[in-house]
Amino acid sequence: MQAVKPLVAQPHQSTDPVILDKVPTHVAIIMDGNGRWANKRGGVRIMGHKAGVDSVREVTETCAEIGVKYLTLYAFSTENWNRPKTEVNALMRLLIRALKNETSRLNKNNIRLLAIGQIDRLPDDIRSELKEAIESTKNNDRMMLCLALSYSGRWDITEAMKKVAEKVKSGEIEPCDITDSHISSNLSTANIPDPDLIIRTSGEYRISNFLLWQLAYSELVITDTYWPDFRRSDILKAIESYQRRERRFGKTSEQIQHSS
Repeated sequence: MQAVKPLVAQPHQSTDPVILDKVPTHVAIIMDGNGRWANKRGGVRIMGHKAGVDSVREVTETCAEIGVKYLTLYAFSTENWNRPKTEVNALMRLLIRALKNETSRLNKNNIRLLAIGQIDRLPDDIRSELKEAIESTKNNDRMMLCLALSYSGRWDITEAMKKVAEKVKSGEIEPCDITDSHISSNLSTANIPDPDLIIRTSGEYRISNFLLWQLAYSELVITDTYWPDFRRSDILKAIESYQRRERRFGKTSEQIQHSS
């Protein structure tokens, strides 16, 4: 299958409404609604998860096409381990199949793969496949696709604090010298800019323990669309919404306008 052709910059259009020179650098998505999507169709939950793989593919390639540099997908939370064992096992099988099937497509589209979270909790075969996919795509530089697997925002902050505490213990820094940057640089996303835009599908108004430190100034878009139905037009609509907003970071509109 051929790689997606680059989007040609052109005037504002209804089909591709985003402004290409104002695309967010980092988009993060809470992919929600797979189970409800399947239930509405009289199917089992894994049916929704399988359908969601198509959304991952289309959204990933659309983001790369329009110039997003980092895309983080909340694929599996630490809380998801508490789901029925049959569903967890099916999700793991789906994940390994997707890694095997999609790695070549990532390479064709020049997309690098990364994973964050408690990766050591994943089954051995998945960790092996994940490591192979990451290695295979490591030189790609069009966009980074980051999968949050067995991830928890609280876990991320806790692990960062442990690292900072070790530096205090060794005398490398004093407690009074700890800054935001010390914590940020010890998170699993240390080499990734904070998300400009967070999208949650299925209409739920929760963060669900996702990138808790990193989303301090992220713009939020909540859509009622279930993840398996979320496609190119939906991601473009979310980015268009982002582009209509004024990001002030605590400043006034007048200050932002004066500095621009």
